[in-house]
Amino acid sequence: MTTLANLCILTACALPIVCAGLAKSSGWGRRPKDGGYNNRDPRAWLAAQTGRAARANAAQANSFEALPLFIAGVLIAQQAHANQATVDALALGFIAARLVYIVCYIADQHYARSAIWAVGVACSVALFFV
Repeated sequence: MTTLANLCILTACALPIVCAGLAKSSGWGRRPKDGGYNNRDPRAWLAAQTGRAARANAAQANSFEALPLFIAGVLIAQQAHANQATVDALALGFIAARLVYIVCYIADQHYARSAIWAVGVACSVALFFV
């Protein structure tokens, strides 16, 4: 059965890919020898980035790190037959928090980013207790 929370899992899995695209986009349109994106060695190219591109890459890494707790929370809540509306609301809260988190990370709003990160973690943890 497809639920809103299950669609949120799919969305959460797509967020690191979006962040990767944002991180790499600063190098598109230029040759690697001119500092453009190097698809032959993307990890080294990303590691050498600074500013917005580096922050988008860090948001990508953190988006991957946030996935296991969120996915486990949704699946455990649904397996325990928790109220689906509550599970859906917490899953949507997580997605909203992650989107704001990514924006804050790329915009270098570190205090807001940390506060929003906590909201996302709280949504994930709450899923274990609904």
